Amino acid sequence: MKIIEFTPLGDSRGSLVALEANKSIPFDIKRVYYIFATNMGVSRGYHAHRNLKQVAVCVTGSCRFILDDGFERQEVVLDSSTKGLLIEGLIWREMHDFTPDCVLMVLASDYYDEDDYIRDYHKFVKEAREQH
Repeated sequence: MKIIEFTPLGDSRGSLVALEANKSIPFDIKRVYYIFATNMGVSRGYHAHRNLKQVAVCVTGSCRFILDDGFERQEVVLDSSTKGLLIEGLIWREMHDFTPDCVLMVLASDYYDEDDYIRDYHKFVKEAREQH
């Protein structure tokens, strides 16, 4: 897990953040999706990826991530459109506390592949600990 700071560009008209593969985003981007209109009290995620790299950006609003490597858990609040959360390696992720205006954009290093997901937490912990 790493926070990436994006440099905003702008003038009196407003601001702009440009995201570029292998520059501001440290991998080729093959998929972009965004989560929005999340109902109050709903949490998302609850999975890990074996190979996928992702950068999550709260374009508007905020949400709280819980990241777990099988040994310890960390919390990160994304609340700025100029910060990205890089998630790579075998990391369990949960997203909580979405504000009503939250738009969470995710840039991914590969296309959707159900076989890359681990959706059972106990299976994830077992795999993560076997890797160490």
